[in-house]
Amino acid sequence: MTESPIGVFDSGIGGLSVLQSLQEAMPAEHFVYWADSGHAPYGEKSDLFVRQRSLAIAQHLIKKHHIKALVVACNTATAAAIHELRVQHPHLILIGVEPALKPALQLSKTRHIGVIGTRGTLGSDKFHRLLANLQDQADFTVQPCNGLALAIEQSTHLALGGQATQRITELLQGYTREMGEFGQAPGQMDTLVLGCTHYVFAENVLRQLLGPQIQLVSTGEPVARQTRRLLEAAALLRSGPGPRSLAGRISLLTNGDLTSLQAAAQRWLGLTHDACQRADTQV
Repeated sequence: MTESPIGVFDSGIGGLSVLQSLQEAMPAEHFVYWADSGHAPYGEKSDLFVRQRSLAIAQHLIKKHHIKALVVACNTATAAAIHELRVQHPHLILIGVEPALKPALQLSKTRHIGVIGTRGTLGSDKFHRLLANLQDQADFTVQPCNGLALAIEQSTHLALGGQATQRITELLQGYTREMGEFGQAPGQMDTLVLGCTHYVFAENVLRQLLGPQIQLVSTGEPVARQTRRLLEAAALLRSGPGPRSLAGRISLLTNGDLTSLQAAAQRWLGLTHDACQRADTQV
């Protein structure tokens, strides 16, 4: 089992931001990543649909790729399906993601924190419980960002790249304006939680809109640390890093546009096109 890969999945390319952190934390590990782009975005789908997709992908990764752990690299899928995944696979190491409100609390000086995410994530019971537990420690301004994950997904598509990038900027301009004032003065938001793994790939746009003084908080590094800790505790961590031959393998699968995944993998992970393959469309 030590040599088995870690499974990672998302509705599309957003989870590559989590995979990036996982690879940095555990360079000797093998990874198999499923981009469910044929059904993206999850954030505007029903909980039932997202749960069914999550269970089907998990089952495939277990049976076909013999994964030793599964990282649900999608906030919406975690909120909709992590409980059922734990019930169905009680012996599998499972790690979900959630908007990084607790890390944001440690960074904010004005105690006013912005949160952006999909409607599915921010409307979930799981997020409401998390927010309620922290409500007395800071003011949180929560903003659903309809269409943003899809625009980021489309930004790597050859035919839609420039148009989608412009759309990302327009959407973020509108959503951040609706949220109120960002800054370091009392009452202003000095920290912004990126509550969708796709949003990490729009950090440059957010920096231009909000300025360098605003803290942007994502979930990749905490998830990578937790995954490593659980693998170590189970004695399943692959030894390394050592010689180049010990470096882990990364395989990326998609049931959507292959060229878009290849472009994203090359751009953000430095992977060659042959790391990407078409996924089993029966899943």
